[in-house]
Amino acid sequence: MDLDNDGHKDLISGSWPGEIFFFKGTEDGSFAAPEMIKNKDGEFINIGGGIRPGGGIMGEILIAGYAKFEHTSEGTFVNYHGKRFKSTPEKPYAITGTASAAHAVDWDGDGDYDLIVGSISGNVYLLPNEGTLQSCAFGKEEQLRAGGRPINVRRGAGPFTADWDGDADLDLLVGADDGSVSLYRNAGSTQSPKLASAVQLVPPGEQRSGSTAPKEVCRGTRAKICVADWNEDGLLDLLVGDRVSQKPDRPDPTPEEEAEHDRIRDELKPIQERYGELSQKLWGPSRVTDEEQIKQIQDEMSTVRVRMTDLRSKLPREYETHGWVWLFLRKKAD
Repeated sequence: MDLDNDGHKDLISGSWPGEIFFFKGTEDGSFAAPEMIKNKDGEFINIGGGIRPGGGIMGEILIAGYAKFEHTSEGTFVNYHGKRFKSTPEKPYAITGTASAAHAVDWDGDGDYDLIVGSISGNVYLLPNEGTLQSCAFGKEEQLRAGGRPINVRRGAGPFTADWDGDADLDLLVGADDGSVSLYRNAGSTQSPKLASAVQLVPPGEQRSGSTAPKEVCRGTRAKICVADWNEDGLLDLLVGDRVSQKPDRPDPTPEEEAEHDRIRDELKPIQERYGELSQKLWGPSRVTDEEQIKQIQDEMSTVRVRMTDLRSKLPREYETHGWVWLFLRKKAD
């Protein structure tokens, strides 16, 4: 995809914070450092992002976007798009994201690239390019509709477009947080897409974790997709990336190893409990407000965190997180 029409292939990517990143292609085939894409008004694109007063679990001021905490001798600050906010017990801040998934395509057939963006809420949006092929100017997001209703896959939408049914216009495919993939056929035209109701192409994946995680390789959740003729048979195929929890493939521990693991778990339990107590003092409903006390709690939390990490590293992992890519080959119609 050549987003700026300079003859070099570019990349775009969504992100957990929600901003969309542009990787400009260069003459030698590499990519420049990423830049966050802005809309036509000069604002960073992050659908559903921004500052939400009282939006945190404990009533914190919640920033959904590319923000970072900064701990200094003067206190804790949050840096967010050139602005710096001090987080205090009376006015605490928290950070989250909108988990954007972005796809660039000429959705309305006018010769330039538009953006299709999925979000953690499961919605899918169109950001029309109101500029040119050489100079994008993305307008206000519009939630895409199918079958007369706004598209929503409940959580974690990952969109991709392709001419799935071979009728010379673009259809929409969307991966979902549960691992499923749905197809929305374009019943309109190239210039004026009109999407039909969803048809599920791939069912949900496994969602077990912890002690219930499987040992065998299985398809998981958080489906992100790509469409291509993988085996070059003239039919579009489907590739699906996922996230899955699995038990490690290793021998069972010996009695001696199990005894040592039990000893470490016994030592770890009160340390974890202490970390929870300190967290409540710092962020709970009855959090402390004295700056000196806050500093003491933060210092102790740092020490406790290091000890927890050390002990946990000596225990076998109950489960591991993997990301697999699954290939679904298209069959010819009978």
